[in-house]
Amino acid sequence: MTFSSGAATVLPAIPSLVLPDITIVVPEKEVKSVDYQPITDPENVEKFLKDYFADIPLLAKIAECESTNRQYNSKGVVLRGKKNTYDRGVMQINILYHQEKAEEMELDLHDIDDNVAFARHLYEKFGAKPWMSSSACWSKFSPSEVAKR
Repeated sequence: MTFSSGAATVLPAIPSLVLPDITIVVPEKEVKSVDYQPITDPENVEKFLKDYFADIPLLAKIAECESTNRQYNSKGVVLRGKKNTYDRGVMQINILYHQEKAEEMELDLHDIDDNVAFARHLYEKFGAKPWMSSSACWSKFSPSEVAKR
């Protein structure tokens, strides 16, 4: 639709489209155990944990105390706790208390990537409390890192 006013043709005003500033965020490379093979080697697990928990180094220290950086035992079976056989994997997540929630989150606590993801979830929700039984080992690491929630 156009309007004519003598010599000039006037077009109807089109509202300008102002787009908000868009910031493109390039995610950092996702840390996955597949890049740290063989993951049965505690030194590789330690490197994986330090990278995965770069933002929460206390959790890497907790893993060292809980499992000596092992996801699997010498037979290749997922590590179980020595004192509590319901504890599983590198972060020694207790399946008696946490299996149901892990399944709701579609995480398999026997998989190292899922085990550490669930540990992050626990830490964000409860701080270091789920690992208090090993605090004699890790509490000297950095008191400011220990969440008191």
